[in-house]
Amino acid sequence: MPDDIVAQLDRRRPVTDNELLRRADWIRLQTIDLIRQAGLGHYSSTFSCAELVATLYYRTLRLRPDEPRWEDRDRFLLGKGHVATGLWPVLADLGFYPQDWLRQFGKVGSPLNDHPNMKLAHGIDFSSGSLGHNLSVGVGMALGARLTGRDYRTFVLTGDGELQEGQVWEAAMAASHYKLGNLIAIVDANGFSGAGPTSQAINIEPLGQRFEAFGWTVREIDGNDIPAVRSTLDELPDPSSEAPVVIIARTRKGHGVEFMEKQPQAWHLGLLDAEQYADVVSEITKRMELLEGSAR
Repeated sequence: MPDDIVAQLDRRRPVTDNELLRRADWIRLQTIDLIRQAGLGHYSSTFSCAELVATLYYRTLRLRPDEPRWEDRDRFLLGKGHVATGLWPVLADLGFYPQDWLRQFGKVGSPLNDHPNMKLAHGIDFSSGSLGHNLSVGVGMALGARLTGRDYRTFVLTGDGELQEGQVWEAAMAASHYKLGNLIAIVDANGFSGAGPTSQAINIEPLGQRFEAFGWTVREIDGNDIPAVRSTLDELPDPSSEAPVVIIARTRKGHGVEFMEKQPQAWHLGLLDAEQYADVVSEITKRMELLEGSAR
């Protein structure tokens, strides 16, 4: 990781859009390697939010990796916890724990598993497993900041399938009631849950209008477009504001790997064979090389 990013983990750290694009693809490469090593993990769900995770961790979040429980850090809750495979390499890269922890991913007794456990891994603000709880917990953390006079933000990354849980909407109602402008929900709206298209389970659209009805400020963007993600996060209202913010990030499940985008549900789970693995590495690496060349 570049020294200038290591040196300061305050908000709006200096990083180019090209670097964030490369970081998103680096997350994809790390993800397929970890899944190959462990024999488990989620490809297409992780790939849809790679740009979101890259921008949050390499530009937006205020953190101290050497002091993971620093009271003034921004909180990040991974509601869609099954994409932790893409988060583990980022936390190691930032220095939350040693790189060699990654070699234990998915093994019995490892602190790094398919879902994050706050009691085992540094940098995890709340655990995930059964989905639908993290926005409620985020409301509590944001309210805690208000009560203690702190200016940290709480970010919650959810999937759109997760929004079918009733608890999410109780949390949404509470957030506006308590005027929690320091709470940011980011919906990875890729159109699918584990069982298929979200619209075929319980329709959650129109998402923007629903959150507006619950008193939230709504921003709807292309969640795979780095400039859109970066500018939206840069322009968040001050944490002292009163309306919680939801960023509806329209993404493509499997984004960044052509055959996964064409068959997003097939690659929610699964394992790449040797030929597929080589093809994916080649596709992503070539794109990263082109970005590197354009930055010179």
